[in-house]
Order: sequence, then structure tokens, then C-alpha cells
Amino acid sequence: MMSVFTRSIMQILKGAAKAFQTFPAVIACALAFAIVTMIRIQLDMPQQEAYNFLFNCLHWAFALGAVFSLAAITAAQSRINKAGAFLFTNLLGAAAAVLTFLVLYWFAGTDPGVTGSRYTIVSGLAVSRVGVAMLVSFLAFIILAGYPKEQSDFARSFFMTQKAFFIALIYGSVIMGGASGVAGAIEVLLYRGMSEKVYMYIATLTGFLAFTIFVGYFPDFRKGQTDERREVAQKQPRFIEILFEYIMIPIVLALTVVLLIWAGKTIISGMGSSFVQLSSIATAYTVSGIWLHIMVTHYETGLAKFYRRIYPIAALVILAFEAWALLLQLQKSGLQMIEYSFGVIWIIALAAAVLLLILKARAHVVIAVLTCVMAVLSVLPVIGYHALPVTAQISRLENLLVSQNMLEEGKLIPAATEPELAVREAITNAVDYLASADYARLPAWFDKNLRDSATFKARLGFEQTWPKPEEPSGSGNENLAIILNLRPEAIDIRDYDWALNIQPFSEQNKGQASVSVEGDKGTYWIDWTVNTQSGMPNLKIKLDDRLILEEDMNAYIDRITAAYSSGQAQPYQAPFKDMSLQLETPEVTVLIVFNNVEINVDPRADFIYYGLNPSAVYLKEKP
Repeated sequence: MMSVFTRSIMQILKGAAKAFQTFPAVIACALAFAIVTMIRIQLDMPQQEAYNFLFNCLHWAFALGAVFSLAAITAAQSRINKAGAFLFTNLLGAAAAVLTFLVLYWFAGTDPGVTGSRYTIVSGLAVSRVGVAMLVSFLAFIILAGYPKEQSDFARSFFMTQKAFFIALIYGSVIMGGASGVAGAIEVLLYRGMSEKVYMYIATLTGFLAFTIFVGYFPDFRKGQTDERREVAQKQPRFIEILFEYIMIPIVLALTVVLLIWAGKTIISGMGSSFVQLSSIATAYTVSGIWLHIMVTHYETGLAKFYRRIYPIAALVILAFEAWALLLQLQKSGLQMIEYSFGVIWIIALAAAVLLLILKARAHVVIAVLTCVMAVLSVLPVIGYHALPVTAQISRLENLLVSQNMLEEGKLIPAATEPELAVREAITNAVDYLASADYARLPAWFDKNLRDSATFKARLGFEQTWPKPEEPSGSGNENLAIILNLRPEAIDIRDYDWALNIQPFSEQNKGQASVSVEGDKGTYWIDWTVNTQSGMPNLKIKLDDRLILEEDMNAYIDRITAAYSSGQAQPYQAPFKDMSLQLETPEVTVLIVFNNVEINVDPRADFIYYGLNPSAVYLKEKP
């Protein structure tokens, strides 16, 4: 038994070493990625900050180069198997990394003046596009690794890739734990001054080694070669078969039944579920269902065959009702990011269900290709996730404003009379989405400062109005949530003698801060204590050894709750009068100014959490 275990370990390590020969461009990109990471570790933050853009460009370029090279080399080896083709694809992988870096460095930087950062950063859209390119390359590798059909297919290749990942993860975790343990022993027993960067270096090198184990696990894909390791790599262990057949299939079937019952309930009583919750459940069902369908492709048991037959049919029924939910949501809030993402997944799921019904196992490659196409479309100009929802929301907002005579000749006009509640909520929703959208081409009349409540009211003539949070019918969840932020404005503090900095939340003070000041009457001791369970703060002030003030903030919380009791869990910019508390004693006048206040009440758990973060405490000594 020990010899079998030893041979298995040696085989894995030999595969890792062989990866340098089989996939040189892949390993070279991974090594370059690790080197860049270690350079960043070596540089302290002030030194690194100016080079973050460069390092991020290099990281994304090498990551894409590694995945692209994996697919390109596999294509050359499995379809051509000539030395020239092998050399060309390795050079092509290196060129892909260089080209990606140049494109990112020249065109993907953001303007620091727009983003508010001190230095240029890689734009989120550019990162998304590189991520899509990596996804396409990775799925292409899985398709290519499923060739020839006499030895493999997409399902077997897909499982082999996951198996390689988890084996590399296990080995990497063990190596990381062991190496970190040795380093920890050295630090404790031999060298107390050892830098924490040592552990970062260990993590980086372990990650590189784990990646070589991942790549080295794959068999020989060369055309005309039969590698006996392929059958072992593609074979599902017995415990995996039990997991899929007797645990995963019943779980997905149970979720199918729940969703079918929901569909029937929807016909009778209408759509009663939160769209956010529905989209999350539907996404999980779709992804897990298709994934499991692929995993049990070659199972011959009755339960597996039943699942392969019933899942596409049930998915089509459920997708029809999900389309209805999507249409209702579009009528309510228009196309936004969550609706866009849900729509993309819905299209893939619909096509997958139809293809699985018609083509069965032959549909897997088509589904993978469709996924690649939809991913690419989602990052293109005009129709991408960053563009199409913005265009839809601009049109929606324009229609709303025109209907209220608030937009004329390209200029905003404050509402003469307050619009009805539904219109105010819709305008607030659209303005908030557009103001927070990145890379958006907004009309000249739209001011991104409209997201600020004061600007919103001044420009539009009414307060921001948020809809009540969606709750599933019958959930009984009536949580009260109040989130307040101090509105930007000037505060007159000329009558106070001292401004006290209270920082209660840190590892050192455990929710308690103490400040002392010398006055004419003696030494004032100010203690701000926060209950670590509920967050309830308490203020105590002593003059020398005499307690002159103790306030538990209950009165202030009652005042805030009465003023903001709508239960809308939306951040609200409150004025100074609501974000401050003045206290009087014969000896002193105290002014507490809160930067933000949060109150959450969960009646089901019978728990209340208070988050009161003081910006400063001002103190005046009376004559």
C-alpha cells in the first residue's frame, strides 16, 4: 500500500517536472507572474504604489499568456504534432502575453483625476475583457484536450481538468502548511526578527509549484500517441461517482421540484419572490444543473439516465417562468446590471436545455462555444454590460423627466410639484445607477453629483426616494435599517476649546478609547466605550476623580429612530443637526459629531446592532 502511495506522489512530481518540457511557454508565463509578485512583496507600499499600474498590467498579461499558451500548445500537439508547430505556438503564447501587456499599458489606464486615485490604475472594463479572453482560452483548452474521440470527449476532459485542479490544490495546501510551519518555528525559536514577507514568498513559490503540478497532471496530447495516464486522469474515482449520483443528483432534482412548485404557485398567485433572490437561485440551478449533466454523461444507472432526460425538460419550464420574472423586473426598473447578467445566463441556459434535448452529449462543445460567444458579447462596445444598461437607463430617465416637465431643451428643471411616489422612486433609482456607472457616456445635462442627496434635491426639486426592500411574501422579515452619513457641510466650532479624536475600533483598545485634557479646573478624562456585542456606545467624563457626565446614547438613538423610521436600508446623507449630540453639565459643554450612524433591528433574532462612529468630540470648559 505504501509503495502505491509513494509511486502516486512520484508520478505527480514527475508530471510537474515534465510540465517545463511539455508546456514551456505556460510555465514561463507562470514563473514571470511569480517573479512580479515577489518584486511587489519586496517593495514597501510607498515604493510600490507608483508602480502598481505597471505590475497589474504585467500580472494580467502573464496570466492570459499562461492560459492562452495552454490552449495553443494543446491545439498544436493534438492536431499537428510537429516541432515547427510546437515552437510556433510557444512563441505565439509569449507574443500574446507581450501584446496584452502593451495594450493594457497604453490603452487600459484610467485618468487619476476621474477615478480620484493618486496614480493610474487598470480599468475594470479592461480587466473584464482580459478575464473573458482567459475564459475563452480555458474552455478552448478543455475542448482541445477532449480529442481524439476514441480516447476522450468534452465530459471526460472537463472532469480531468477539475481533477488536476483539486490535486494541485491539495498538494499546494500541504506544501504551504508545511513550509509556513517551518518558517514559524524558525521565527519563534531562532530568529525573532524574521520579516512577515517570508510567508508571502512561501505562498508565491507554493502557488507556482501548485500550478506546475496542475499543468503536469495532464497526459501527453500529441497526435498519434496513446498515453496510458489519460485513462487514469479521466476516470472518476468511485467516491466521486457516489457523490454525483447519490448526493448531487438528488439535490438538483429536489431544487427542480421546488422551482416547478414555484412555477405553479406563480400561475395561481402571481410573482411573489424578490428578483434578486430569484436570479441567484436560478443562476445556481442553471450552472449546477448543466455542470452535473456533463459530469454524469457516461453513467449508466437508472437515476443518472432519469436525470439526463428530465433536467432539460424541467429547465425549459422553469426558464419560461424566469423569463416572465425578468420581463416584470424590466418593466419595474429597466435594464440594469443584474438584469443584464441574468439575461445572459438565461440565454445560455435556454440554448443548453434545447441542445441537451436534441444532441445529448454532443451538445457539450456547442454549449461551451456559446458560453464563449456570450462572454465576448458582454464586453463589447454598445452591447456590453458597461454600455447597454447605461443606454437603457438614460432613455428611461429621459422619459420620466420629460413626463414631469423636468427636462426641456437639454436642461434639468426642478419639479414644480412633487411627483407621485412611484415616479420619485424610479427617478432616484435611475439617477443612482447612472451616477455610479463606470465608462458611461452620459448626456450633457446629467450631473454625476446628483447621487448626493443635497444636489439631487436642489436640481430635481424633491428628496431622493428609495423603494422599500423587496421581501419574499410571507417571510416575516420586517427589519428596521437606518444608515446615515454626515452630509458635507461646514460646522461652527468656534465656541469649543478642544477637538478630541476618538477611535474606539481597533485591535489594541477593544472598543474603548480614553483622552485626557488639562483645563483650568483640573484634568478632564473622556472615555468612549463601545459594547463589542451590540455596538452600543457609552460616554463618560471625569474631572480629576469625579464623574461629571455619563451618557449611554439612548436618547440620541430614540431621536434618530423617530426621524428616520422608514426602514429603507439605503444610505442617507443627514444634516449636521441629526448627526450631532450636545450635552451639558455645570462644568463643560460637549458636542459629539457622528461621521456615520447605523441601526439594524432583526426581530426574528431579537437582536439590535448599533454602529455610531464619531468623527470628533468637541469640549468646552465653562467658567
